[in-house]
Amino acid sequence: MSHSFTDAAVLLLTAQANRDTAGPMEAYMKNQFPFLGIKTPLRRELSKRLFREQGIPEDWDVVVRELWSLPEREYQYIALDLLEKVKKRFTPEHLELAEELITTKSWWDTVDYLASHTVGTLFRLYPTLILTSNEHWLEGSNMWLQRTALLFQLSYKDKTNQELLFNNIRFCVGSKEFFIQKAIGWSLREYAKTNPDAVRHFVEMTSMANLSRREALKHL
Repeated sequence: MSHSFTDAAVLLLTAQANRDTAGPMEAYMKNQFPFLGIKTPLRRELSKRLFREQGIPEDWDVVVRELWSLPEREYQYIALDLLEKVKKRFTPEHLELAEELITTKSWWDTVDYLASHTVGTLFRLYPTLILTSNEHWLEGSNMWLQRTALLFQLSYKDKTNQELLFNNIRFCVGSKEFFIQKAIGWSLREYAKTNPDAVRHFVEMTSMANLSRREALKHL
């Protein structure tokens, strides 16, 4: 038996399903997931309506897991909206939920949000979690957790742990994975807005894929 919030989400979104737009949306995501065919502006309006009518569930982690288990991708996006609403309620125990979501139905559209917002928030609130997770994620076999280790500081700006960022990049720099090379460049490009000289020097002194280098220096 599912949560009333989940039932309301299914009822609201299925009423707006559009097979004509679902096909192109699925193709854009390399046919990784089925879609209802609800474009982003409408989905955001539906999400606002859902929260307005249902409120924020106290057992929000249960709802997040239920939404994640549904086949159509829009439900995962609603789950991310819910995570944004409750991020001030995060506790260290929610890192397990974050890992679960990152490694389930994984693709850049959800992982990048989870990395920079969910994990980024958790690590900002509870820095000791970095010690227990960062190395484990880098040395593991899951590419999306490695990408998360590279991206979780995206919004940290002058609070970025530069040594950690550069060490993580050095660990991953030999990867042939497109999503890792792209993440290296993206993390450096973002940090360059805060410390361009450090990024420029790091790129000059580090052998990395051309894709990573181009992304890192795009605005320098």
